[in-house]
Amino acid sequence: MRRFAVLPSFVLVLGALYCLLPIVWVVTASTKTNGELFRTFTLAPGTALLDNIGDLSRYQGGIYWQWILNTALYAGVGALLSTAVSAISGYTLAKYRFPGRDTVFNVLLAGVLVPAVVLAIPQYLLLASLHLTDTYWSVLLPSILSPYGIYLARIYAAAAVPDSLVEAARTDGAGDLRIFASVAVPSMVPGLVTVFLFQFVAIWNNFLLPYIMLTSDDRFPVTVGLYTMLKQGNTTPVLYTLVVTGALLSITPLVLLFLTLQRYWRVDLLSGAVKG
Repeated sequence: MRRFAVLPSFVLVLGALYCLLPIVWVVTASTKTNGELFRTFTLAPGTALLDNIGDLSRYQGGIYWQWILNTALYAGVGALLSTAVSAISGYTLAKYRFPGRDTVFNVLLAGVLVPAVVLAIPQYLLLASLHLTDTYWSVLLPSILSPYGIYLARIYAAAAVPDSLVEAARTDGAGDLRIFASVAVPSMVPGLVTVFLFQFVAIWNNFLLPYIMLTSDDRFPVTVGLYTMLKQGNTTPVLYTLVVTGALLSITPLVLLFLTLQRYWRVDLLSGAVKG
């Protein structure tokens, strides 16, 4: 038995190394000076991390931190609103029967399969007609509706919210909104955390939509901001180190968010084991 487990373990280790190697490179590269970045061994660490962070903070009056704040706004508000819409929509599709319900769900499934790049130009034309391009709304509004989030919420609501519990609350005189807020949402918390995390990461890492929608530097998210710095690296090579350092700092909030929210999955798994 142990002999047969060697190959799967080896494949998992290779997969882990493949995923972690770029992160290790970003961490080590951000500690180097611009000269060390191109002359020393790829994974050899340097001693200039604090200097790089200081230089990045002073770049164009600290605009990098404005990009981080913009990204936090887009991802935080967009993910919260998207999770709320997904929760209501998923619960409705799971627990209410109405004409066209299956059609709506099938359309949502089709929306999951549509690449975001296909929708970017139509979204730009629509928001341009409303004079909302180059505003915060041009990035926030398209992020609110997530077909995949609604799909996950619908599946989780069907599994985690028993019909008997809903009927018992309705028999006690609770209205639909009270049932949703007091019965459904607490039962759906682990699933909604998953939807929030997926949407937060997707918006945080989004490049194409804000690149098309925005023209003002002070409204850029960190992805577009670092891209503009990288383009200037051809004429100002010192910016390469700042871009790598900025990339390292930009993924730190995602790691912290994941470590903070994963306890909800642990609680859900433990509660399921107790119930079993």
